[in-house]
Amino acid sequence: MPETEHDLATMTWEDAGDAFLSADAVVVPTGSTEQHSVHLPLSTDSLRAEHLSAALVEAAPEHGLDLLRAPTIPYGDSEHHMPFPGTITLSQDTYKQVLIDVGASLAEHGAERVVFLNCHGGNKQALALASDRLNRDHDIGAHFVHWTDFGREALEEHFGEGWGHAGDHETSFVELVREDLVKADRKEPQEAAESPETRSWTYFSDVTELGGMGDPTNSDPEFMAEVVDNTTERILEALNEDIGNGW
Repeated sequence: MPETEHDLATMTWEDAGDAFLSADAVVVPTGSTEQHSVHLPLSTDSLRAEHLSAALVEAAPEHGLDLLRAPTIPYGDSEHHMPFPGTITLSQDTYKQVLIDVGASLAEHGAERVVFLNCHGGNKQALALASDRLNRDHDIGAHFVHWTDFGREALEEHFGEGWGHAGDHETSFVELVREDLVKADRKEPQEAAESPETRSWTYFSDVTELGGMGDPTNSDPEFMAEVVDNTTERILEALNEDIGNGW
C-alpha cells in the first residue's frame, strides 16, 4: 500500500494534533472487501481507494490545498455480493454509523472538513446519508466524492458502455498498480443479464455467473494512468472551488 507524508496512520498524536490545525480537509478512502469475478482480488475497491487517495493528497499542494489522509475503510455495503465466497459486508445501517463515527471523531480533533473518497458503488447511499448527518449534526463539513463519477466521461469514451464491476476499467487499474494480483489467464468477457426496469436485482449472482460486467480483455493500464492523473486534477479543482466558496 502506498504511504504519503500526509498519512494520519504514521503520525504520532502530537503530530496529528498539529496537522489538524492547518489542514483544509481529511480524506477518508472508502472501499470494500468483495468478489471481483474470477480474475481480480477481493481487495480491488480498497486497492483503488488506497492508491487514488494517495494520488489526491500528494497532488493537493499544487492546487493550494493541504489534505491529510486517514486509513482506508476496507469494508462497505456489499450485501449484494454475498453469494460469492470471500465477500465481507456491513449492513447499510452499520456502515452509515461507522462513517458518522469516523467523521465525528475527526471533528472532535479539530478537523474542518472530511472528504469521503469512495471507490465502491454499493457504498454510495450510506455515504450520502452519513454526509448529511455530519453536516447537520456535527461541527465538520462533509464532502462525498465518488471517484468514478469524475472519470466517467473519459472511461466511457475509451471503453464504451458496460465497463462496470470487474470489467475493463477496474481490471485496467489493478493491472496498473498490482499486476501480480490479476489472474490474466482467467480474464474473459463477462456476460450479464439485462437488469429489470421497475426494481433492482437482489444479488449480483442474479445477473452474472462469473461476478463481473464488461470485458476485462479490453484492459488498458497505460490509458488508466492518464485517467488517474486527469481525474485527480478534476476532483481537486472541484474541492478547491467548493472550499473557496465556503463549503
